[in-house]
Amino acid sequence: MFDPARFIADCEAAADQGGQPAVRELMAAAVADRASATAALGEPKRAGIEVLHRSKAVTILNLVWGPHMTVMPHNHHMWAVIGIYGGREDNIFWRVLPPDARWPIEAAGASSLMPGDACSLGKDIVHSVTNPLGKLTGALHVYGGDFLKQEREEWHEETLRLGPYDSAKARRLFEESNQRLSAS
Repeated sequence: MFDPARFIADCEAAADQGGQPAVRELMAAAVADRASATAALGEPKRAGIEVLHRSKAVTILNLVWGPHMTVMPHNHHMWAVIGIYGGREDNIFWRVLPPDARWPIEAAGASSLMPGDACSLGKDIVHSVTNPLGKLTGALHVYGGDFLKQEREEWHEETLRLGPYDSAKARRLFEESNQRLSAS
């Protein structure tokens, strides 16, 4: 049975002792049983970000993507481990190009994460995220540091120009998704 308090304590210890690979093992075990994770975290009812834990070593989020929600390319400046316990999360990975290139970034790969999947992202990864489904997607995210304090960047969805991460815009995306969800 997935126990959020135990998961938090184990992630803190793993981040200190084994780093990202150790946290990925914990994540894989946590999302292997979707029913157990959903029972412990609650069936997702709306898009949003719930902070389960925050410290200097790790930040743990219960992140629920709204139906057909897309988040523009962004970075974290720290490693991350993502585990899906319901729905699907599609990631496009981007490569930062030299300043003289036509565009600042280009797509360099992709992956689809399904329930039970765990994925590691390096500290320099740039990715965009889409929930391609017409229902909510539940995911656990563990970051190797105080993610909420970390300055980050994002790339504009139309021009792909680099700018500072806009947390107010991100909150609006979740709220707009919830408005569409309640209207359907």
